[in-house]
Amino acid sequence: MMTDPIADMITRIRNAVRAHKETVEVVPKSNLKIEILKILKKEGYIEGYKVEGEGVKQKIIVFLKYDDEGNPLITDIQKVSKPGRRIYVSKKEIPWVANGIGVAIISSSKGLITDREARRLGVGGEYLLYVV
Repeated sequence: MMTDPIADMITRIRNAVRAHKETVEVVPKSNLKIEILKILKKEGYIEGYKVEGEGVKQKIIVFLKYDDEGNPLITDIQKVSKPGRRIYVSKKEIPWVANGIGVAIISSSKGLITDREARRLGVGGEYLLYVV
């Protein structure tokens, strides 16, 4: 029984990047995982993703992104808020990841948003993860 599917997805991505894999399989599919992947794609950390399979057997294939020298664009990805210890931030406490180079992903009342969007909208929420 998996207690934190988001942490599992992040660990799979981190391990695949370190092993210089082109793709990584994430199971099972969930809407929250898809939303996180949409942000990672929009911010340029992954090439993209696709959903395969039917019904409860759906899985997500994530296409990892590397620069021209073969270095991964994701150098670090970490889960911040965990099931045993949720981390919430107010609009004033939104963290800067690597002095603004990285991206924090926050689950807010406006949905899943980046730290920049949260500052612009003036909302806080659960600090899910960061990526550099």
